[in-house]
Amino acid sequence: MSNIKRRHFLQFSASTLATLGLSQLDIMQQGERMSQVLAQSTPRKLALLVGINEYSGTIPALKGCVNDVMLQKELLIYRFGFKPEDIRILTDKQATRQGILTAFEEHLIKQAKTGDVVVFHFSGHGSQVEDRDRDSPDGLNSTFVPIDSQLPPGYPVVGGAVQDITGHTLFLLMSALKTDNVTVVLDSCHSGGGTRGNLRVRSRNGGTLLQPSQAELDYQQQWLGKLGLSQQQFIELRRKNVAKGVVIASAKREQYAADAAFDDFYAGAFTYIFTQYLWQQTGNEPVNRAIVNVARNTKILAREQGNFQEPELETNFSKENTNAPIYFSRFSSLPAEAVVTQVNGDQVKLWLGGTDSQSLEAFKKDMILTVLDPQGGERGLVKLGDRQGLIASGKLLSNTRAQLQIQPGTLLQERIRSIPSDLTLKIGLDNSLDRNTSQQAAQALRSINRIEPKPLGTLEVQYIFGCITEAKHQELQKQRIANLPSLGSFGLFLPSQDQIVPASFGSSTEAVSEAVKRLQPKLKSLLAARIVKQILGNTNTSQIAITASMNIAGNNELLGETFTIRGAVKKEAGETKKPAPVQVIKSSDSGVAKLPIGTTINFQIQNNESSPLYVSILVIDAQGEMTVIFPNDWSASEDAALVEAKQKRVIPQADDGFKLTIGDPLGLSEALIVASTTPLRTSLKALQTIAKARGLENRNAPVALPDEVLDVTNSLLFDLDAGTRGGINVEGIALPDGVRGIDTKKLAAMAIAFEVVAAASGL
Repeated sequence: MSNIKRRHFLQFSASTLATLGLSQLDIMQQGERMSQVLAQSTPRKLALLVGINEYSGTIPALKGCVNDVMLQKELLIYRFGFKPEDIRILTDKQATRQGILTAFEEHLIKQAKTGDVVVFHFSGHGSQVEDRDRDSPDGLNSTFVPIDSQLPPGYPVVGGAVQDITGHTLFLLMSALKTDNVTVVLDSCHSGGGTRGNLRVRSRNGGTLLQPSQAELDYQQQWLGKLGLSQQQFIELRRKNVAKGVVIASAKREQYAADAAFDDFYAGAFTYIFTQYLWQQTGNEPVNRAIVNVARNTKILAREQGNFQEPELETNFSKENTNAPIYFSRFSSLPAEAVVTQVNGDQVKLWLGGTDSQSLEAFKKDMILTVLDPQGGERGLVKLGDRQGLIASGKLLSNTRAQLQIQPGTLLQERIRSIPSDLTLKIGLDNSLDRNTSQQAAQALRSINRIEPKPLGTLEVQYIFGCITEAKHQELQKQRIANLPSLGSFGLFLPSQDQIVPASFGSSTEAVSEAVKRLQPKLKSLLAARIVKQILGNTNTSQIAITASMNIAGNNELLGETFTIRGAVKKEAGETKKPAPVQVIKSSDSGVAKLPIGTTINFQIQNNESSPLYVSILVIDAQGEMTVIFPNDWSASEDAALVEAKQKRVIPQADDGFKLTIGDPLGLSEALIVASTTPLRTSLKALQTIAKARGLENRNAPVALPDEVLDVTNSLLFDLDAGTRGGINVEGIALPDGVRGIDTKKLAAMAIAFEVVAAASGL
């Protein structure tokens, strides 16, 4: 990171992370080649974790910050070898201004020695106050907000001092640490506040009317004296860079850091993705590389919610730390979805910190996890019991305990996922709807099979049913959204309500019940996409060796690539020929390729297994509509979906008689690739029936599924479940009724995200 431009603490430019798009296999390979970067082989590892939910008065409460602390705690203990007694936690009433400063001094500054590792994490509201030194053009210094900081009476008409902890103070505290191995993680933001749709924003109002308290300024003067720095030296140092080590911010300066709902709990969108990503790594990739990939994943999740959030990184490395890994802590571990935290006979408690957010709802009772030995061997099975958030109970099956003495810290990987047969689409009801309209909307939505209306601010919703008010219309105009709906029209928003679902709004005279009736096909398509994404959460967990790429047709320029990590590891372990390194994605937006309308593409599927695979490729566009790209030979048998062992299949092939050309709608789309060891007979038969009805039985062509999408999706789930149930009886496992089983040894499901842009935008 030595080539990154020096910037004032927390005043990030918009281009820090916008260059790299690297493959996961490349990361694994480079991680294994990294040189030793720690100053000593057995450093002490200290952490101070702060999370505040219970703000009061003029500051809105949050819901996910205490969970962020737990996410970090379990990660640091079980992934990075921190001792529980070396982790200090402050939550809610403990996290006063003085409490945070004292804990930083006593736990970190006084204890950390040269070469030790220090982590400071803050989740809560961020803000900004006046900076009398004007380090940045706007004259503001970023802050984080303790629980005892309140806005002055009369704000925003009248200003005054606040009890925030400023970036200047944090700079001094970091400077006082005797070690260079320092990581600061801030899951807060500084650009606004309140609630946006179903998201809460981690920011309290701020600006030039607010000043740091006199206690804050006096505290800075005390540390200047202890460090032997003049005021001018202090200004010059902080304008060059952060004090030392690494500072990771959850969002750019102008963006919102989301306090988001995940299935049945809240957490910071960034912290959840950041920690989950680290549970899945197998090597020690440099921190700058890791944050590039976390930023890409965060952006994709945020865009699905209608938010724009990209983490940023600032570093000040010592010479020996140029390629420092996350937390300056090397580890050699196995990727995992869960870890054992308690053992009582054949009953275990689990932490599911490595589980993908889209897969959480499938981690229900009776799903199966594999128990790993330290070398990654399969030594037994655990059946999941009850789950609340990321904490679950489990039972060791049959001879597991005889094979392996289970201890806290034992890692588990997903083996058989249980997708509910009655998975629903949760639709939030816009708070701006009057009571009568809201009740009518809820009643109409409830009458649709598997559509579940929900009030906002409770738990996760996938979309929001609402109305275009004057305020929303003005906000959408600011974002230059094309084809704005009419004032008073009903339709669907993404969870932040900053973005609309294209083509979902009707006329301004439409009654609410008629609007819901009109939306039924759209809701069916969105439900089908949700079901498919429940399947697709196993890119990290599948053990099938397969790679899929999306390329520019003609010159085969790589646009995006995905592959199963564990399948790649299995392939490397069993064969001398390794997959070729992946080229850097040409993208200016954190690895998500921008494809202008009219771009012609192809897909390439490489089967690295020793047996054939049955493959389907589906594309879900920005409107939630689904198209089947492969198979596309509707006159053939089930072999039409086959990719032979050790073979590559290009789709479309030269003699297929069609091209894949990017078209409307604009926005974020996903290509979904599903590979199975067993035939997909039911879904193929359903597709052939649709193709025949459209006169395509003697042609090779993709098939759009505007009306039949849910039926085809259910057929696909049926096929996958049949293949799973047909192979697990030998292990004595019986999946219950009411779920669809997905076996990681029989299924690979992957996704490539891309953004469709207007033709004039270029790549």
